[in-house]
Amino acid sequence: MVAKSEAAEHERLVLAAVDKFLEAEVRPHVHALEHDDVYPADIVEKMKERGLFGCIIAPEYGGLGLSTSTYAKIIERMSAVWMSISGIINSHLIMAMVVQRNGTDEQKAKFLPRFATGEVRGGIGLTEPDCGTDLQAIRTVARRAGNNDYVVNGRKTWISNGLHGNCLALLVKTDPNANPRHKGMSVLIAEKGPGFTVSRKLEKLGYKGIDTCELAFDDYKVPADCLVGGVEGRGLQQILNGLELGRINVAARGVGVAAAALKEAVAYSQVRKTFGKPICEHQAIQLKLGDMATRLEAARLLTYRAAEAYDRGERCDMEAGMAKLFATEAAMENSLEAMRIHGAYGYSKEFSIERLYRDAPLLIIGEGTNEMQRIIIAKQLIERNRV
Repeated sequence: MVAKSEAAEHERLVLAAVDKFLEAEVRPHVHALEHDDVYPADIVEKMKERGLFGCIIAPEYGGLGLSTSTYAKIIERMSAVWMSISGIINSHLIMAMVVQRNGTDEQKAKFLPRFATGEVRGGIGLTEPDCGTDLQAIRTVARRAGNNDYVVNGRKTWISNGLHGNCLALLVKTDPNANPRHKGMSVLIAEKGPGFTVSRKLEKLGYKGIDTCELAFDDYKVPADCLVGGVEGRGLQQILNGLELGRINVAARGVGVAAAALKEAVAYSQVRKTFGKPICEHQAIQLKLGDMATRLEAARLLTYRAAEAYDRGERCDMEAGMAKLFATEAAMENSLEAMRIHGAYGYSKEFSIERLYRDAPLLIIGEGTNEMQRIIIAKQLIERNRV
């Protein structure tokens, strides 16, 4: 009981520090940075100083060792202020967890301390121009060149932290002819070097500030000891384990966006008047606020449940999928309802509502579309309830 209460107090202090950082160092700059699609370099440096790039990396490797549950609450708070900075951390930590959960002892000792400080920062290299959800269809190939290196050729797209990051957990085909296809897939810890180039930065509707890029690999060499786990053919499962964390992160982002939209709507509805009274006293607005609040709370509970399952080391693709599906739809619906409550002001770039409305669709698409989440949920539902 004492340990539980100490953990709760530690979490409270961590979240209070994050809130203070967001209010002092992030919120005042969001409008200008987002409007001009400027990478928040100064904010990233301050995030490094606070250890946020190592927040769930184990303490023995220099990380903070926070639980996934606490991490989800951090991401929720970040996304309520500016979703883009949560993405800068998320892709990086998926890469770190791929190594922490699957890497050799030597790989963990070499990379995790540098990941924790943010000295080496990056993300995951999965999707390709002709391959999104169907990861087994990737065509980036890594072939052995002697005993010491792999030589990589191929293209990746929609890669977060591709420009300003310097390392990727890179999904490749080490045996393009393997059957089934997943047995020919591996993950390499790929630091930038000759042959690893950023071909272009992608322009986006929302999710501004974070760098999202197309990458080219042309005879790019990776040391053979950077094969995650030291064994070929395990890459797809290694990445899928990481994506459970990614989906919890995206769910937490959805909670943050939904919460920000509700907060703005509740505040505005009390100061905007029509027909002689604040619009929050009109039943039509009350119905919207009631639905928004209920969606938010349900999304939050699903997200925390998935995070707790991940902390216990359980398989949680169904729980993470449910949280991701519901929370991101809640973000989309709440941002739209907040815009309707604000009227023309919600459509104006002077206010944050239009930014929330532009950011929310990415969550429905990213880390596996919501259509794919429904399929994952259904398959796991059947698997866990065999007749």
